[in-house]
Amino acid sequence: MITVKIIAAGSIKASERYYSDACAEYIKRLGRFCRVEIIELPESAPPDEFIRRMGARACRIALCVEGKTTDSAGFAKMVGAAAEEGGSEIDFVIGGPDGLDEKVKSACSRRLSFSPMTFPHRLMRVILLEQVYRAFMILAGMKYDR
Repeated sequence: MITVKIIAAGSIKASERYYSDACAEYIKRLGRFCRVEIIELPESAPPDEFIRRMGARACRIALCVEGKTTDSAGFAKMVGAAAEEGGSEIDFVIGGPDGLDEKVKSACSRRLSFSPMTFPHRLMRVILLEQVYRAFMILAGMKYDR
């Protein structure tokens, strides 16, 4: 089974249950396609800590504004290729308010941007999980509301 790991700066606060509830829903839905692991690091974590948490064989994808943009079908192809490239392990890395250090981005094989706009890192986690779910639905040839 494919493992999707999200290494994220910061944690979802108890007062932001709407983020944790949304994440939990997509993780539940993803259960039939992959195993999801979320690693929360302090926003002040050094770059080496992010790199240490990445799988040695995983396809590593940094979420950053200067990354490549794509549509959902293109993202699905990327997820499928990443699963093969990474031996069924895909690591997505989300930075904090100041983004990701260049050292972390350089340790990744791909850079992905969801938009030239900046999103709160907690909301980005929800957006990423929804798109990963959508990607698996596309790869499985299943319908997904648009």
